[in-house]
Amino acid sequence: MRKSFKVAGHVFSFSIPNGHSLWKQLKQYAPFEISGDDNPIFELEIVGSLPELPANEVYVGNEEPGEPVIRLYADEESWAFEMAPYSGRPICGKALSNKDFTKAQLMITNTQDALFALNNAAMLMYAFRTSSMDTLEVHASVIVNGGKAFLWMAKSGTGKSTHSKLWLKHIPGSHLLNDDNPIVRVHEDGNVVVYGSPWSGKTPCYKNEHYPAGAFVEIKRSPDNNIIRKNLFESYALLYSSSSGLKNNRIMADGLHSTFEKIATKVPCYTLECRPDEEAAKVSSSELLAL
Repeated sequence: MRKSFKVAGHVFSFSIPNGHSLWKQLKQYAPFEISGDDNPIFELEIVGSLPELPANEVYVGNEEPGEPVIRLYADEESWAFEMAPYSGRPICGKALSNKDFTKAQLMITNTQDALFALNNAAMLMYAFRTSSMDTLEVHASVIVNGGKAFLWMAKSGTGKSTHSKLWLKHIPGSHLLNDDNPIVRVHEDGNVVVYGSPWSGKTPCYKNEHYPAGAFVEIKRSPDNNIIRKNLFESYALLYSSSSGLKNNRIMADGLHSTFEKIATKVPCYTLECRPDEEAAKVSSSELLAL
């Protein structure tokens, strides 16, 4: 059985055997489901076996304790992914994609973590396929207020979700759009728009909504609360460090750098030095809601 989904205007599809247990686990994709294929940018098929995978290692993610395991391999004709929820846990999925990321097959190797494997294969395919489409998959928590989306960006555990919770509690009119992997797209008219996605980390927030980008804000822990606007170079660096994609792959990198430039020259970026308290939310909101 095949179903299609639209995220930030891009359609992709899953082909999963009838009766497979994964179909009952895809509630997070329901808000994004559409009827028909509508020319999907990629297709991901669940299979029982795969041919021999490429052996040339291209990327190994941070495999610190508790961190997800993502490994990428490539040859002249294909890409392969291996995934596990965290180091020390068995690889739960292996995927084989064609060179342009339009078709991939995923073999579940640990059924206990089947949804993790599907989600991560889909996120990798989406990020790589859209890298030349003025689209970014961003690691951020997103609050909407005043009709604009504000993205908190930082390393895991630094306080993105905490700052979102502070806005929800103390800044009237706020709601959460996504807590981990929103999509940012630059449209042909130059407008930068932030979209919800089916991927939101540990917080179940899967909203098929979109809003103009208000600001990108880097969170840094500090004994004082202070918000500082970044210059163009600093803004570019923030977008670079917070976006998914292979920056060492020339084709992907060219597309990503073009998108970074368009966003950095259009949307303000800030550093928020802060404590995890109510005053921090009021300091950031007083600046950002006045934009």
